[in-house]
Amino acid sequence: MKNILYIMLSMAVVTSISCRKLDVPVESQYVKGNFPTTQGDYAALFGTMYSNLSSQFGVPYWRMQELSTDEAILPARDGNFDDGGQFRQLHYHTWTIDHPSVRDIWQWGFGGINNCNRLINLTNDSKASAADKAAKIAEVKAMRALYYFFMMDLYGNVPIIESFPVVDQPANVNRDKVFDFIEAELKAVLPDLPVKSSTNNVLLYGRPTKAMAFALLEKMYLNSEVYTGKPRYTDAVVMADSILKGDNYKLDNNYYNLFDVNNGPQVQGTIFAIPYDQQIPGNQMTRFGFYAYLAPAYGINVGFSIAMSTTPEFYNRFNLAGDVRKNSWLIGKQYLPNVADRSPDLTKPIFYSGTTNQIEILPDLTLKPGKPMDLGNTLADQAKGIRSIKYFPDVNAIQSTRVNGNDMPLFRLADVMLMKAEAIFRGAIATTVNGELQTPMILINKVRARAGAELATNVTLKSLLDDRAREFSWEAWRRNDLIRYGKFEIDYLLPNDVLTMNKDVTRRLFPIPANELKLNSKLVQNPGY
Repeated sequence: MKNILYIMLSMAVVTSISCRKLDVPVESQYVKGNFPTTQGDYAALFGTMYSNLSSQFGVPYWRMQELSTDEAILPARDGNFDDGGQFRQLHYHTWTIDHPSVRDIWQWGFGGINNCNRLINLTNDSKASAADKAAKIAEVKAMRALYYFFMMDLYGNVPIIESFPVVDQPANVNRDKVFDFIEAELKAVLPDLPVKSSTNNVLLYGRPTKAMAFALLEKMYLNSEVYTGKPRYTDAVVMADSILKGDNYKLDNNYYNLFDVNNGPQVQGTIFAIPYDQQIPGNQMTRFGFYAYLAPAYGINVGFSIAMSTTPEFYNRFNLAGDVRKNSWLIGKQYLPNVADRSPDLTKPIFYSGTTNQIEILPDLTLKPGKPMDLGNTLADQAKGIRSIKYFPDVNAIQSTRVNGNDMPLFRLADVMLMKAEAIFRGAIATTVNGELQTPMILINKVRARAGAELATNVTLKSLLDDRAREFSWEAWRRNDLIRYGKFEIDYLLPNDVLTMNKDVTRRLFPIPANELKLNSKLVQNPGY
């Protein structure tokens, strides 16, 4: 059993959300006359919020946040995996207003927002008690705030829509006003959000809690200078302490428990995760980030991609003695890893099928001369690029979907701690929690110690960015971090590169998709597009 949310998702009303309008019609069998009254009915109805979230988070949303940075790259292989240049455009910041991920994630986000608005209407019209209504509306509004956070972070100036259906096409709202809206919504629902405990952690897993709202607000306050032009670092520390002063969340002794196939509500350091399994598709970390020729040795009879990797420049940050997080990466001669810590079992070499040639993965990303971001497609070329097993490959994967059952954490206790450390570096005052003065050094070393890494003797704001890279690799936060540090435009050239990074700072926002502009004349395009 992974968690009870899977029951909610499997019971969810399958909604068909139009992908072409902000006022998308969400179809449902529920009307006022037959509105659900039991907890099971509500679970089925509210499952639509979560099934939509999981549907796109693990691929197009993840790609916008990671392939636009040094943390992940998806090069072509003699033309294969070029897919119209969409991955190359993310790497070099040359995406356009009709980029497929730009289009799909706008539709995903506002589809989720409009569905939340529909659920609020239905809940308000129900015969539930006042207390029950307040709790359910708090859950929906917290999820709507999360969707708005995604949209604000990616697109900046987006419409605010609170009604369903939408009568008039909405105009953009400045990013700082979107920030204010999300902040006000989260603060308003906080009293009605539940607190996780040992008795309800299964029920609440993957759903909004007070800690999820605190973590989201902390993330917003840490990035407030980017979003609004105003620093809110003291507020970020207050939100962090709202979580740290309790004992509901702990750093798990084993780092990789957070990312294993059977992760779930038993993981103590996860504050909010997006659940996946073989019936909830969307996590395709192994499909794209693994090395296909290794699959049989891992007990998987599925054909995966050979395309995605990290860059050597990013991998070189994993340089701390004893750090088990370095084992996330597949590099060099390949051996079957120990699942617990991903360390290679040197008694179990992996060979290319039918040969005595041991598989070796090379960090080299030397491009073929004259070919944009193309490594070539010989067997030797396919082995180029450091792959990842942070989300351990799922032996239950099947050929038709090639997905992972690993849940994907969004907010974690380690992030709360490192965000607090950064807020203090940026001007907030260190606070005492449960009798301990939590300085950046203390917080950073707690996270390092859990990973078995050598402890820091000197920490700076600059070095903290590398600590974040080691802890949160491939968790969809790298773009957010680099923008906050003013490093999103830094070039990291590949050998034989014929293209260069677009260093225009307007690329810190993605454009409003072309089709949305055609449908809604009130939308104003972001600068630079």
